[in-house]
Amino acid sequence: MLAKTLPFSSPISKASNFPDSNSLIFPKYVPLIKSNKKTISNPFQASCLKTSLESIVAPEIQSFPAATRVKILSEALPFIQKFRGKTIVVKYGGAAMKSEALQASVIADLVLLSCVGMRIVFVHGGGPEINQWLGKLGIKPNFLNGLRVTDASTMEIVSMVLVGKVNKHLVSLINKAGATAVGLSGIDGHLLTARPSPNADQLGFVGDIASVDPSVLRPLIDNYHIPVIASVAADKTGQSYNINADTAAGELAAALGAEKLILLTDVAGILEDRNDPGSLVKQIDIKGVKKMTDDGKVAGGMIPKVNCCVRSLAQGVTTASIIDGRLQHSLLLEILTDEGAGTMITG
Repeated sequence: MLAKTLPFSSPISKASNFPDSNSLIFPKYVPLIKSNKKTISNPFQASCLKTSLESIVAPEIQSFPAATRVKILSEALPFIQKFRGKTIVVKYGGAAMKSEALQASVIADLVLLSCVGMRIVFVHGGGPEINQWLGKLGIKPNFLNGLRVTDASTMEIVSMVLVGKVNKHLVSLINKAGATAVGLSGIDGHLLTARPSPNADQLGFVGDIASVDPSVLRPLIDNYHIPVIASVAADKTGQSYNINADTAAGELAAALGAEKLILLTDVAGILEDRNDPGSLVKQIDIKGVKKMTDDGKVAGGMIPKVNCCVRSLAQGVTTASIIDGRLQHSLLLEILTDEGAGTMITG
C-alpha cells in the first residue's frame, strides 16, 4: 500500500507570503533548457521545455518573486522524483472538458508532468459534444441507467465525434503546448477489443472490454509522447462499440502496470456524507471503499467510478484517485503536492 508520504518541506501559510495552492501555476516555472551553455541531451525534453506554455495559461499567471518561484520548484522535487519514469493514466471528461479555462489547465498540467519525466496516457470521452451533434442531426439522446443507448446511427456519430473531432482537437492543444501527442482510439493496433454489453438488447452498441493489447502504446510512452485515446473499440468482427471512458482508462492502467490512475470528475471526490461537500475522504483502501458502498455512502454515478478504481487496483495499479476536475490545475495538486485534489484509493 502506497500512501502520500512525501510532504512539502514546509506548510503553506499566510505569514510566509507563499501563494495559495489553488493558484500555483507551475508551467511558467519549467526549468531552462540549457545549463552552462550545454543543451539537455534528451531531445524530447529540449523540444518540450523550450516551447512556452504562456499561450495557454498567460491570462492567469501572477508575477511571484524569484525566491518564491524557487521555493515552489524545490518543494515539488520529492514528488517529481517519486513519479519520474512512472506511467500515469488520466481519464478526462466532465466540467474540465466543457470549460475552456479548465481545459487549458488540464493541458498545461499534462505537458508539465510529461516534461519532468512522467509517462502520461490520456483517455477521454466526449458526451456533451456527442449530444450537440446528435441534436444537429435531429437525433434525441437516450440514456438507460446512466449509459447512452447507442443504435447504429448513434454509434456512427459517436465514432465521428470522439475519434475525428474531440480526439484531434485535444492532440492539437497538447502539441501546441509543447509536448508531442498521438491520437488513437481503442480500435487502433487492437488496443481495446470490445464485446457486447450484457444489456445489449437494451443498450445497443455499448460494449465492455474483452481484452487490452498495449503494444502500440509502449514505444510512444517510452519516448515520452502522450497517447490521447478515444473510448471507442471494436469486436473481433470489426463492429464498433461505445466504451465507458472510465472503464477504458482503468483497463489500460492495469495493462500498462501504471503507478496511478486518475479520474477527473465533477465532484470533490468520495464524501463521507453525500450532502456535505466538506466531508471529503482524502484517502481510503479497497476494504474501506467497499464498506462505504455497502453502507450506501457511495451511490449513483460514483459507483461505476469506484468499481473501475477497485478493479484496476486489483490488477496491479498502485493507486487510483477520483479528483475534482472543476479545480484549476487539479492534476498538479494531486501529483505534486501532499494535499491532493480528491480521494486516493489504495490496494
